[in-house]
Amino acid sequence: MIRSVDAHVHLWNRATDPQPWIDPVTMAAIDRDFAHGDLERMLDSTGVDVAVVVQSINSAAETRRLLTQPGPRVAGVVGWADLTGDVAAQLDELGALDAAARRRLVGIRHLVHVDPDPGWLGRPDVGAALDRLAAAGLGFDLVVRSWQLPLAATVAAAHPGVRFVIDHLGGLAEADDDDGWEAGLRELAARPNTWAKISGLAGLVSHGDGARLRRAVGVALEAFGPERLMYGSDWPLAELGCGPVAWREAVDELIGELSPEERQAVTSGTASAFYRLGT
Repeated sequence: MIRSVDAHVHLWNRATDPQPWIDPVTMAAIDRDFAHGDLERMLDSTGVDVAVVVQSINSAAETRRLLTQPGPRVAGVVGWADLTGDVAAQLDELGALDAAARRRLVGIRHLVHVDPDPGWLGRPDVGAALDRLAAAGLGFDLVVRSWQLPLAATVAAAHPGVRFVIDHLGGLAEADDDDGWEAGLRELAARPNTWAKISGLAGLVSHGDGARLRRAVGVALEAFGPERLMYGSDWPLAELGCGPVAWREAVDELIGELSPEERQAVTSGTASAFYRLGT
């Protein structure tokens, strides 16, 4: 039985999968490779059983490596596929790796927030591809800036059969307008086929911005409810903030007034159900 899930971690080996987005000056804490052993130690330190590994670059090769080089604490992989191409063929190619590797694929993500096309998510070919993901039993991780939340809500409404999970509470950490972010997140949460990750906000803890963090999680709990929220460390990027241990402690405190069943949903049940872990 899975008792706890970290719904958002990354692994990378830059010899095979370069990570050009890492700035060695401002991101010195993560300017190295992170492997399964590092993940196991992090999970032990935060008291978590297993993790979902999420793609860090838009690369089919990275996805294949994540799927075919499993670790004992990896419950699933959110990979990448070119949603402007033949998605069915790409999924067939991943399925040809081996049955176990295909089962590890629990979702797809595209780095929408840095795509050169600001309207990428609303493209007709992307929409058709999203429906194909749903037919294959895969969810879609939304990583967007706060100003992209209205488009995400429109797309979610247009594709009710697709399960969407918004990473990092919709880009609050980078938002210039918290009221605009809140309106966008609530609009997205109004779509019943959307979920959200309490992740990517460790910097608020290290910067002493507890009030902003409490507001964000309060809004998310009210808009989505615990049954559509899941905990994620965003490790190793959490090392750029307060670190994964302090982040997990912060989340535990923020959900401390929930019932045991609701806390279990956030720390395990929602991620297990959304990603269909262990099935």
